[in-house]
Amino acid sequence: MTPEETMQRLVTTQMPFGKYKGTLICNLPEAYLVWFHQKGFPKGSLGMLLATMHEIKLNGLEYLLAPLRSKSNP
Repeated sequence: MTPEETMQRLVTTQMPFGKYKGTLICNLPEAYLVWFHQKGFPKGSLGMLLATMHEIKLNGLEYLLAPLRSKSNP
């Protein structure tokens, strides 16, 4: 998956399970991502997306997703 595809998937992929089932990955609370970081991210592409979103929020880079959010929600 390219970095561009990863960023696009952050704004279009929904959390498939748990308390935030149905919530877009980009809209997950930081505390939830921190919890996953401490407990371990799931294997596969979901874990990679969660880890990426954790890093984005940790470093205050959510603004990078703004143009993609507007494209995915016209």
